[in-house]
Amino acid sequence: MKKSENIVVGISIGDLNGIGGEIILKTFEDARVLDFCTPVIFASAKTMNFFKSHFKSEINFNVTNSLNQIASGKVNVFNSWNEPVNIEFGKEDFKIGAYSIKSLQSATKALKEGDIDVLVTAPINKHNIQSKEFKFPGHTDYLAQELEGESLMFMVSDGLRVGLLTDHVPVKDVVNHITEDLIINKINTVYNSLKVDFNIVRPRIAVLGINPHTGDNGVIGNEDDTVLRPTLKKLKDEGKLVYGPYAADSFFGSNNYKSFDAIVAAYHDQGLIPFKTLSFGQGVNYTAGLSKVRTSPDHGTAYEIAGKGIADESSFKEAVFAAIQIFRNRNEYEELTSNPLKKSSKKI
Repeated sequence: MKKSENIVVGISIGDLNGIGGEIILKTFEDARVLDFCTPVIFASAKTMNFFKSHFKSEINFNVTNSLNQIASGKVNVFNSWNEPVNIEFGKEDFKIGAYSIKSLQSATKALKEGDIDVLVTAPINKHNIQSKEFKFPGHTDYLAQELEGESLMFMVSDGLRVGLLTDHVPVKDVVNHITEDLIINKINTVYNSLKVDFNIVRPRIAVLGINPHTGDNGVIGNEDDTVLRPTLKKLKDEGKLVYGPYAADSFFGSNNYKSFDAIVAAYHDQGLIPFKTLSFGQGVNYTAGLSKVRTSPDHGTAYEIAGKGIADESSFKEAVFAAIQIFRNRNEYEELTSNPLKKSSKKI
């Protein structure tokens, strides 16, 4: 067995009425992907065979009820349920939302117990997953509870990484959420992720302003002057290469972002609109700061094209490869830092 094949990628199926099943099949129809990982889809044999038939896929599954029976070099399906499911592409359905959560919970349990190495989540519908038992806005908040660490939504692609101070927060509440403690925690999470997950020795981080034109000296809000600037100075005094705040409206258009290893935006759309514009569907949503690696594509359920066979799997495939690379980087960092004299001792 190749060492790379030891990386077991768990996959939660997402919303069954969306494009999740299709992009998963398309990703692993490329047999070369299996040279890098062993996938385990948390769903059911009946569900995956439905997708296989509908999309005329030639994938052969290894179906198992035990994670001890994962087959390397195969596309594995772990039965997270056994009953048949009525799938209606493009329809929002609370019953289907419940299966999204069954898959996610099953995969998360396997991740915590070490049966899989990383988790890649297909898109869910944040509305139809809500229930008495599950009251989280989405994947990130649930995983933050289940896995150790300080979670941060980190959008990554080649040459661009964008973190958020606030993610799924209404715009009217953003300012109230941005405190000195939050800024320090989030930027430290970005900083540590760049070092550990992306092998960047001295990360350079740019921070975008909260208000238009970073407040224009208090004319358009004073939060940049009273909260953001003083906090960034504290981080700089610690020796971190943190710069800003920068006016968000011109930062990306001027290509200024290319001078930094990561950009931290104040709120969701301030960071994600330029990220998704520049990444052209190749972006990955990475939950940084947790004890385990989780990635997902940078898009949603796409009900409008579900079942039509035209969904683009590029972002999902990138999410798989990003999870693999981050897992390797973490292991390499741990090996180097656990015994810093290891390399030099070999030369003696």
